[in-house]
Amino acid sequence: MVNVAQRNSVYQALERLVRDGLARPASTTREAGRPERTIYEITESGTDTMHRWLTGMLPAPAREFPEFPAALAFVAVLAPARVRELLTERITAQARRLAAIREQAPPGLPRLFLIEDEYRAAMLTAEIEWLRGVVRDLADGTLTWDRAMIEQTLAEFSTSP
Repeated sequence: MVNVAQRNSVYQALERLVRDGLARPASTTREAGRPERTIYEITESGTDTMHRWLTGMLPAPAREFPEFPAALAFVAVLAPARVRELLTERITAQARRLAAIREQAPPGLPRLFLIEDEYRAAMLTAEIEWLRGVVRDLADGTLTWDRAMIEQTLAEFSTSP
């Protein structure tokens, strides 16, 4: 994977692809007042590797380690009202990301070229709906906790002998 927000990361990824024989420089161009630009092409080995990667990744869920579920595991260290505030902020941020995805698609572009954005939008939509439900439950007290409740639950469900 490449962090495209970091230009150096893209160059390092290209260097690795060339080093590993998966891509090669195809041509170079230079526009007036601009640095030389190298255009790369995929090699036969790169095509084979990409096909293996795709046929392995598409059908099989991978173990991913996003930060958000890890943070959710520890919400009990914060007060429910604070968690509600923070999750409300996340709803706003995710709604902005969703709007940006929807706004960037040029009209008439075939779905094939938008499929990854469609997936990201679906995941964001599901997360936003789930977050709204949690925030609603926090607001009405359906989801709440305090130290006594946590201690009681730990004692009740403790697996130690």
